[in-house]
Amino acid sequence: MRKEPFTVGDFVHVYNCGNRKIPIVLDDKDRWRFLAILRFFNDSRSSLNLLRQLYSPRNLLRSNLNSADFFRWPEYWPKQKPLVEIVSYALMPNHYHLLLREIIPGGISAFIKKLGNGYTAYFNVRYGESGKVFQGSYQARLITGARYLQYVDTYIQVLNPLELLPHSMVVDNFNSSFGQILKSPFNSIKENLGLRNFSITERKQFLAISNLPTEAIAYKTFVRNVVFDKGLKKFLGNAVIEDQQ
Repeated sequence: MRKEPFTVGDFVHVYNCGNRKIPIVLDDKDRWRFLAILRFFNDSRSSLNLLRQLYSPRNLLRSNLNSADFFRWPEYWPKQKPLVEIVSYALMPNHYHLLLREIIPGGISAFIKKLGNGYTAYFNVRYGESGKVFQGSYQARLITGARYLQYVDTYIQVLNPLELLPHSMVVDNFNSSFGQILKSPFNSIKENLGLRNFSITERKQFLAISNLPTEAIAYKTFVRNVVFDKGLKKFLGNAVIEDQQ
């Protein structure tokens, strides 16, 4: 496990892309599997056997993959012992972004290792592949200060997904663009505005520091201001990576 320059209580922007920048998800089944790994691998114990139980035919007959019921921690499992707090996330065609808070020593490294190994095993079995799915070691940047946290969180769960839409649409019809992001299940904005409950994210400590709006209309206004703020990338600097599509 690599040694990181951050410690318990720190917020860290983590991202990685597909090996040779190829897609890491090919359809919605892959996307739902990635979200399930975010939810159920955030635990100090091994998760593989638990996930096999979760994806058993009997269990899938009783739950939809896109339901809060599916993402509920089963009562018959040992109590969850999270490795990290997942503040926000976005799954893109060939990369992912996470804003994480370290809550135990080495928790982020352990969690990302579980995520990478678990998703790679699934992907290789499903598609008859072998080798790496992700491009080397994950990238991580320490994020400090309320304004910095606000911007990185917004970049992850809104601005990055907006890059999939035509730029002219975002500029000319922001309300419609924002509505499309809300409809996408593969980023954290809906959960973080209280519009669904997958129990993936935890934002109590983040909100105490960032003071970001939590009501949908106020948050949309904040995002609109960020989208049209020409100083955004200058402020974020190297925290924003170039689009990897």
